[in-house]
Amino acid sequence: MDKIKKIKTALISVYNKEGIEKIVTALNEKNVKIYSTGGTQEFIEKMGIAVTPIEDLTGYPAILDGRVKTLHPKIFGGILTIRDDKNHQSQLHKYKIPEIDLVIVDLYPFEETVEAGASHEEIIEKIDIGGISLIRAAAKNYKDVLVISSVGQYSELLEILNDEQGKTTLEDRMQFASEAFFTTSVYDDEIFDYFCKTFAEQYPLDYEDDEDIEQNPFENDFDEPFPLSLEETPNKPKLLRYGENPHQKAIFFGDFDLLFDQLHGKEVSYNNILDIDAAVSLISVFDETTCAILKHNNACGIASRPTLSEAWKEALAGDPVSAFGGIVVTNINVDADAAQEIDKIFIEVIIAPSYDPEALNILKQKKNRIILLQKGNKLTNNDVKGVLNGFLIQNKDIKTETVDDLNSVTKTTPTTSEIDDLLFANKIVKHSKSNAIVLAKNKRLIGSGVGQTSRVDALKQAISKARFYELELEGAVMASDAFFPFADCAEIAHEAGITAIIQPGGSIRDNETIEYCDNNGISMVFTGIRHFKH
Repeated sequence: MDKIKKIKTALISVYNKEGIEKIVTALNEKNVKIYSTGGTQEFIEKMGIAVTPIEDLTGYPAILDGRVKTLHPKIFGGILTIRDDKNHQSQLHKYKIPEIDLVIVDLYPFEETVEAGASHEEIIEKIDIGGISLIRAAAKNYKDVLVISSVGQYSELLEILNDEQGKTTLEDRMQFASEAFFTTSVYDDEIFDYFCKTFAEQYPLDYEDDEDIEQNPFENDFDEPFPLSLEETPNKPKLLRYGENPHQKAIFFGDFDLLFDQLHGKEVSYNNILDIDAAVSLISVFDETTCAILKHNNACGIASRPTLSEAWKEALAGDPVSAFGGIVVTNINVDADAAQEIDKIFIEVIIAPSYDPEALNILKQKKNRIILLQKGNKLTNNDVKGVLNGFLIQNKDIKTETVDDLNSVTKTTPTTSEIDDLLFANKIVKHSKSNAIVLAKNKRLIGSGVGQTSRVDALKQAISKARFYELELEGAVMASDAFFPFADCAEIAHEAGITAIIQPGGSIRDNETIEYCDNNGISMVFTGIRHFKH
């Protein structure tokens, strides 16, 4: 069996027409024969591209107010035929059934119709029959047919059409078939949930004992109820191109569009979403005009300044090497001056609450750059990690220290400017991977050590980075995400020129660190709050 298959025919039936124009154009350029019906057929005809109506193939019009259009042997025969089966090929020839190599379906928006408060009759009409059957048939015959079951897969299909000249591998078809069955299972779950809730409302059950009703054990202990399984999440899952690495599969459960408008660029990936989450969580704790640059969920540059251009330049100077290909986030409008500066290096994602039109024109010059307009900040209050054969669930660390939380424990007290820098540094270290040390001066990150196995290593890394970029350590402050078990970090910091320290405190040897600071004129404050982030 030939594992490489060239797409020669395609059946397109989509409810949402967004993005389909590029697909149709690419198919037409590759001389692919297109079959379609209903609104999709009209859409393609308006593009001026040849399309064969399904009715011409089946000999039957759409009937029952459109409930039956594609359910016909000439359609499903063309999809389900095994190409190297002589008996199948004989039957195709006998009944004049064309092979269909590509099936593109976008299902009726059942869940969206329910959420919109539509009537029961309207909801029932949004149960897709033909579309779900087409997807299942094409996925079943993945050895010969490619199935596209989600708008989110269009970019991958375009790559196949343009870069691979419409040729697919068996691995390609298996991957899309797997995602197709996931799409149908989620769709069926949505319908099942609706019918269960509707039935329960119309025919409520009487329980003699409340203990008969299964309760979510997390409902009262967490800031928001947490589902017992991913299948119970209220948001429609989004299939991603791949996971942390190309060989891993990934799905996002959430409503990305509720938080952002994507103004430009390629589709967000698993790693993009991780970085975006880290970026918006970090920027949310700053009130002043601030710009942060992140790489692998950690800030590699951040500064607060009167203007965005100034904040960007200061943030970039903190680590211009790591900034390449990073994530930029700000809490203020992006103007043309700032956009011109940001555009000088490769930035993969930029996030802001607004953009000037001229700034957008500048930033859009990079075709794949993801530009996000942040329109909401309602993030989940729970952290979830898959471990062993289950999950670890906890409330998010939403504590941000203020001046009132600082407990000065040394003879020397921090100055007003040092307090500003200590709070600034503490916000950053809280959002850095443990063990973490952050060095700051004049509300600017000048060095950080993150993800180290010892606090001494983290501090040495931070000092080394600051010195490499010739950033002034004299008079800088240091923040630690957890206490110092020994006085060694205070000693190393002092030798580097650091004059103030913020840390949680709580070590049985706190007195040793306090004594060293007192003997060397260093001010130190305890917060009483640890910020581990693994």
